[in-house]
Amino acid sequence: MKEFVVYTDGGCSHNPGPGAWAFLIRYGERLYEDSGFEAETTNNRMELMAVIRALNFLQELRANYVNRNPSPGLEKEPSAGERTAGLPSWFFAPVSIYTDSQYVRNGITKWIEGWKARGWHTASKNPVKNQELWETLDSLVQILHPRFFWVEGHAGNPDNERCDTLVRSLIKSKAP
Repeated sequence: MKEFVVYTDGGCSHNPGPGAWAFLIRYGERLYEDSGFEAETTNNRMELMAVIRALNFLQELRANYVNRNPSPGLEKEPSAGERTAGLPSWFFAPVSIYTDSQYVRNGITKWIEGWKARGWHTASKNPVKNQELWETLDSLVQILHPRFFWVEGHAGNPDNERCDTLVRSLIKSKAP
């Protein structure tokens, strides 16, 4: 079975400062990429936004398919665990996310359950930074069930480097 392979990156000039996020998604021979800019942000927010935007794109792709192709018994989008006759194989394809951010990978795979159990506080009892983004990411993860992998940044991985180039180019072209 094919899978969605997602690379993400985010960054900013000064921290906080102008920043950008980018992602690319591969599915077989197909490639889609997107990026965005924020005038005042942080590096961690942009790393989170890259993953959120990528997963949101995949979720919208599924929702748009269901809306354009209604079938009896399919009143809502099925969850990843539900198999529905007539849906294309990509609809349930696994999602692998590659990020060079330990903050994102560890946050969503190791820390988030503890944060939620402690009312969105860290182990040292401080409020979790970027809570609203973590909540958004968590809800998308509950739907799409992606696997998260860390990839070393600036180490020659072409897809990671492409995302970095998109981020840097956007910051350079839009930052004052």
